[in-house]
Amino acid sequence: DFDRAAPHGTGHVKAGLNYAMSLHAHEVAHANGFDENMFLDPATRTYVEETGGANFLFVTKDGEVVTPALVGSILGGITRMSIIELLQSKGYKVSERRLSIDELVEAFKAGKLEEAWGTGTAAVISPVGELCYKGEEVLINDFKTGELTQKLYDTLTGIQWGKLPDKFNWIHKVK
Repeated sequence: DFDRAAPHGTGHVKAGLNYAMSLHAHEVAHANGFDENMFLDPATRTYVEETGGANFLFVTKDGEVVTPALVGSILGGITRMSIIELLQSKGYKVSERRLSIDELVEAFKAGKLEEAWGTGTAAVISPVGELCYKGEEVLINDFKTGELTQKLYDTLTGIQWGKLPDKFNWIHKVK
C-alpha cells in the first residue's frame, strides 16, 4: 500500500531519503507481525521491487535465479551485483527482469519457488521464509535457510573477511 520511490524519481540512488521513505511501511509491516515489507512498483503496484534496504532474489526449482530488473526505482546495490557475479561464476542462470507479484504467487502454487533472500549492505544475504500478499501466504523452504542462500552468504562473507580468495578483485587494501 506504500511507495518507496516514484517513477522518474531517485529510487535508484543510495540516499538517505530513500531509506526514510520506507520507514512507515516497515512499521506497518512490524505491527502486522512481519519482519519486513516488499515494495511493488509505484506505477502499477504489480511488479516486485525491493524492501527499504534490500534487493530481492528468488530461486526456482529449475535452478534459475530471478531478480527484479533495475528500472529506475530500484537501487542497484553492490551486494546484489556481487551475488549475481558469484552466481554466474558458478554457472547459475540469473535473470534480471520484471517479476510480477502474481507470477511469484503462481510459482509458489505450482511448487516452483525454492528459495528467496534479500541482499544489502546491512542485510548481507537474509533468507525469506514467507511472503504474504492480499492475505495469501507463500511459504518458502519451510522457513529454513536454503542451501544456495547459505553457500552464497558463506562465500561472500568469506571473501569480505579475507578467509576465501577474491577472484573478482573486489577487495582493495586502503593504506
